[in-house]
Amino acid sequence: MAPDQLLEQKQAEKKEVKGYFETTGFDRWNRIYSDSDDVNKVQRNIRIGHQKTVDEVLAWIKESGELSQASFCDAGCGVGSLSLPLAAMGAGSISASDISEAMAQEAERRAGEAGLDMAKLNFFASDLESLSGSFHTVCCLDVFIHYPQQPAEEMVKHLCGLTEERLIVSFAPYTPLLALLKGIGQLFPGPSKTTRAYTLKEDGIVKAAEACGFKLVRRSLNKAPFYFSRLIEFRKA
Repeated sequence: MAPDQLLEQKQAEKKEVKGYFETTGFDRWNRIYSDSDDVNKVQRNIRIGHQKTVDEVLAWIKESGELSQASFCDAGCGVGSLSLPLAAMGAGSISASDISEAMAQEAERRAGEAGLDMAKLNFFASDLESLSGSFHTVCCLDVFIHYPQQPAEEMVKHLCGLTEERLIVSFAPYTPLLALLKGIGQLFPGPSKTTRAYTLKEDGIVKAAEACGFKLVRRSLNKAPFYFSRLIEFRKA
């Protein structure tokens, strides 16, 4: 794909995703990532699967012992599924962003309601491409579903540039089974169910990180009905 075509595609995708999460998407995913009973069976399973991914990331971070003095970037924080428990565990500082201002505001509201130390938390609206700074650990969970393969690989490289030591990402992995479907979005019910969703080839994601001097140190596959997520931790080599 030519550079101008790639840029046009990325801008169109970004506009669609932002619009979705500022309207119907916010209401839907705010319910999914909560204790609300106002969810169907599919949405409940997505909640369970995503929580499993979050719990595994928290376990990896706790196990590493790099927490109280470490700075974290939660890129695509949603309503704070990772940021809030990470803060409760005693993270040094957390910079949490989401393309949707509504999502970032809801995460901040939940943090305040939970009585967390807001001096260590910074919630703001931003797309991934615009993120800057330097952090010990960058996490980007279940966000790449909105990126086709090439833009996703470019985003991995961008996030590597923000990372001093560790990058943790999760994404819907390409598999022959999912390839038989018209799109992973078919797994979600409802006529206005979702934006376009993408599965990604793992080798491309790994090579993008390796090109930036990072190596894969561990990986897992989390799944529930209607939820598939490859989780990978990279470390600076």
